[in-house]
Amino acid sequence: MKIDFRSFRALQRALVVSGMLAGVAGAQVVTVPLVPVVGSSNPATAEPPVTRPSTAPCVVTLFNNLEFGDYSGKPLSYAPPSGCAGGWSKVVLTIDFTVTAGRQYDRTASLYLGNANIFYGTTAEPRAALSPSWHVERDVTDLSAVLREPQAGQAIVYNIVNSTYTGIIYGTARLLFYPATRREPASAAPDVVIPVSGINSPYELDTTASELKTTVTAPRNVERAYLDVIAQSQSNDEFWYFCVPNDVTGKLESCGNTAFRETEITIDGRPAGVAPVYPWIYTGGIDPYLWEPITGVQTLNFKPYRVDLTPFAGVLSDGAPHTVGVSVYNANSYFLATANLLLYTDHGRAETSGGLLEDTLSSVPLPRVTENLATDSTGATTGTVTVDSDRRFRVVGYVNTSHGRVETTVEEVVDFDSRQTFNVGTNDIQNAVQMSTVDAKTIRQLGPLVEVSEKKTSFPLTLDYSYLVNTDGTSAQVVTSNQKFEEQEARSLNGFPLYKAETKEAVKSSDTLTFSAAGALTAVGPTASSAEYVEKNTLGVCYSRSLESANRVLTKVTTGSACGRWDPHP
Repeated sequence: MKIDFRSFRALQRALVVSGMLAGVAGAQVVTVPLVPVVGSSNPATAEPPVTRPSTAPCVVTLFNNLEFGDYSGKPLSYAPPSGCAGGWSKVVLTIDFTVTAGRQYDRTASLYLGNANIFYGTTAEPRAALSPSWHVERDVTDLSAVLREPQAGQAIVYNIVNSTYTGIIYGTARLLFYPATRREPASAAPDVVIPVSGINSPYELDTTASELKTTVTAPRNVERAYLDVIAQSQSNDEFWYFCVPNDVTGKLESCGNTAFRETEITIDGRPAGVAPVYPWIYTGGIDPYLWEPITGVQTLNFKPYRVDLTPFAGVLSDGAPHTVGVSVYNANSYFLATANLLLYTDHGRAETSGGLLEDTLSSVPLPRVTENLATDSTGATTGTVTVDSDRRFRVVGYVNTSHGRVETTVEEVVDFDSRQTFNVGTNDIQNAVQMSTVDAKTIRQLGPLVEVSEKKTSFPLTLDYSYLVNTDGTSAQVVTSNQKFEEQEARSLNGFPLYKAETKEAVKSSDTLTFSAAGALTAVGPTASSAEYVEKNTLGVCYSRSLESANRVLTKVTTGSACGRWDPHP
């Protein structure tokens, strides 16, 4: 059974037909321990829960044991907690999901209130003997402006349930509001949140020219502006990191538009920012058994990418409507996009003034593609395809505030590199090494005071895929994946260090599937995976956890081992 590399879903369908994912439905939401349990096959991640204040929270339940058993959104009605009036030191969203044992694809899950996205992720896949349950959390304190008023919303987990795909998804979601105290004061959350999305839903981007547009009329006293954006690959684009140039999609059995994608941000049609696309791999991705029990980086709980739009604060404050746009370069049917515009206002002045001084960001990237391929007499194609892009830009703007003229400069270096190696014929060997990096520096100057914030974000990914056919017609598929998220931050004032932090997450997985000459799945494994998450900063915060699994069962959990003495200036 040769799997067409353009559709890894074909493998999943084959697993369903073979009965490896068969089962029956019937379950409710299960409470999942915050620490993964050795011996369990439930979805597991090394990612930390959200840190909480010491006070008791007020709890608002958005939905309880809600069934997602069809292809429809579920309306939500929200009201602020009556017992926690005033400021909140933190607001935390928690969601518990369960999928009944049986057959089901992974599904995209998102929650909206007042058109603002408050959660985005995907779901785990069940199998005959596993009804997976998992817990996710998100710090939504920055969305407090939305949560202060009653809101209509929607929970979206579009799920198809029929005689073949039987897994029903259930969920329970709560908002936890921690009241402000003298020891834990109210958070300095954005004053205004403006959703950039569909109507309580993400927006579909089919091509480079597709654009999510929202008309924004901001307050007259904006000081700082940020856009939290998520661009999620779907359908033909799900495995975009394995895509190739359009002229070789047939011979390489892959998707088109190359392996390069990038999110573009505009204001009134003018380039305003760039966000790299994270290569999330869902629990049905490539080989579903790769992600049991340890899921990929952020698979169940996506992290938005924050774009600093502060140089445009003066423009946004002029009282006129402005258009914020989001698009994905090389989108190939399709991406889903959603974003929240976060605005901080001048509390000492009702109206500010300002403008844009410089913007060197080009409207689109100019990736370089190199094909070094050869096809022999048997039709096998071997060789490499590389694609790389580098962007260097500077955006400068100013705002005249109640405390003086503040000038903000955003300087970024955005790099992307992908190298793919192919041997595609009777056998399929397709390997990829990819890296996205952003080196960002924001300089904020108020008179003699110069605050510098620096952040380096990188998304390394290595994927090796082999499908080998034996002389007797039997075959084997071997996949290894090494996926990472890395981020370093630093802040200084007039050259004196104020803060430094780093976050590192890595998930490694490998699996072998064997098939009979008739194409039936005959064996799974050996399967092995590991995960590590480390977060440290100069305020004394440290979290670390590592996981190991074998043959789809969690075998080891280690917490705190990376929290020894940390030298922030190695």
